[in-house]
Amino acid sequence: MIEDLLLPRARRLWAGLAGEPVAFRGAAVEVVASPRSLLCPPGWVGIVALGDAVIVTAPDSEAAETLRRAVHDLPTTAMTEPAILRGILPLDDVLGPATLAYCDTAHFRPADSATVETVPASHADLETLLADVPADDADEAGLTDVTSPVFVVRAATRVVAAAGYRAWPGDAAHLSVLTAPGERGRGLARAVAGAAVDQALRSGLLPQWRARPQASRRVARALGFQELGSQLSVHLGGGRS
Repeated sequence: MIEDLLLPRARRLWAGLAGEPVAFRGAAVEVVASPRSLLCPPGWVGIVALGDAVIVTAPDSEAAETLRRAVHDLPTTAMTEPAILRGILPLDDVLGPATLAYCDTAHFRPADSATVETVPASHADLETLLADVPADDADEAGLTDVTSPVFVVRAATRVVAAAGYRAWPGDAAHLSVLTAPGERGRGLARAVAGAAVDQALRSGLLPQWRARPQASRRVARALGFQELGSQLSVHLGGGRS
């Protein structure tokens, strides 16, 4: 199964980002204090569920102990559910959850890339696309953070869809995809994302698609990505118990 090939790689990736020794173990939740964690913003709690196991990083030992007590009897399937966590933890902010999906060469289904061209990540035409979309869409896509070339589709001379990836530690390629609002539903996201995924796979990287919107998740599935888990970041309020 595709999970048998991708799940261990995805788990190694996120365990390596935790900043302290931690592992996905069975159907269990493992909590570790790690102020250097890359699972979440500094000072936050990072939660990553992959398969039936969960790792959690806390900003300090006090927060880690609070989390261990609170989630001791919680099913792993509930660990990235904000509504459930709010009932047992003093949360004052939440980011996510986002679905984590991965793809390999054997299951990749490329789209028609005949109209796709490649531009540098610093190309001025990308700034026009970013200015044409709502700020939340631009932030969600993360296109300004890519380290790869950017794959684009144009309407006349204007870039209307773009994709690239950011190289992460652990040989992962974190995908960024953005389409102008008036051009959505035409398969452009799949075309540019497919070109980016193809390059990532040719480079020996693990393509990662992290998304919240259903439309984005559908594009990933169309390209052969398998949803293996989810990620959530939460900030504990002052009333820890």
